Amino acid sequence: MANRSMTAGEWGLLIALSLLWGGSFLFNGILVRELPTLTIVAARVALAALALWTVVRLAGHAVPRSRGVWLAFLGMGVLNNIIPFSLIVWGQTHIASGLASILNATTPLFAVIAAHLLTKDEKMTGGRLVGVLVGFLGVALMIGPSALTDLGANLLAQLAVLGGAVSYSIAGIFGRRFHRMGLPPLLPAAGQVTASAVLMLPVALVVDRPWTLAMPSVETWMALFGLAFLATALAYVIFFRILATAGATNLMLVTFLIPVSAILLGALVLGEMLAPKHFAGMALIAVGLAAIDGRLLRMVMEKRRPLGSDAGG
Repeated sequence: MANRSMTAGEWGLLIALSLLWGGSFLFNGILVRELPTLTIVAARVALAALALWTVVRLAGHAVPRSRGVWLAFLGMGVLNNIIPFSLIVWGQTHIASGLASILNATTPLFAVIAAHLLTKDEKMTGGRLVGVLVGFLGVALMIGPSALTDLGANLLAQLAVLGGAVSYSIAGIFGRRFHRMGLPPLLPAAGQVTASAVLMLPVALVVDRPWTLAMPSVETWMALFGLAFLATALAYVIFFRILATAGATNLMLVTFLIPVSAILLGALVLGEMLAPKHFAGMALIAVGLAAIDGRLLRMVMEKRRPLGSDAGG
């Protein structure tokens, strides 16, 4: 699956997913003003689980009862939510968000390597590796060289963010099993956030004691609902839909698009200014994605092929 070009529909879903996850930066920026981190994460997955199981029932899907399926949901929740959320949030308390974004953008590189080692049908190609590296440079350029000034300091925090990226990439490989199980995307989306909520809620209750906090403002509630229902529930349905048809390495390309979406949303919603580095970085990301997709290169090569070269003589 990794060695084929994604369809236009899959690219559209990938862009939609990047917009939803790019919007999570806006929601989190509001939430951290009034709520502690563990409470945000626990509320996010718990509300998303409630929303998704409601949709599952309305869609008429049967709730899985197999122990193996629920163990897979638990594994996916740990790899795709608990570990990366915890590592990245902790890392961001010690390093700048720009540097964290660049480190997180290594996810597709780890995904290409992990898929090559752990799968039979998502092997690394030269074009894909070059495209991943170019896309990573685009993210670094768009965020800005100044974000790299602290590279090397707070090494443990930087390793934590990289660990989150590795966990995301392995989660993409792990999640391929749900398609083989014949589960529609709604069920693994609901199952993994449910498993995450079961693990996170007790921790948040013990550590944050949220009942002692002041009542959040209306703006905070709206941001929490947006984070849970849009950036989590809807996003994970799209996540598993792409994973089922396009594969893990194609799915992880969303990491390149998330900074683009976050910056564009900041410009549209918050009136933030776009600088030349943003446009240059976006251009590099586009080149990288085109190299990964491969169709543009094949079209150029076909046009340069001499007439009659297929005639065999």
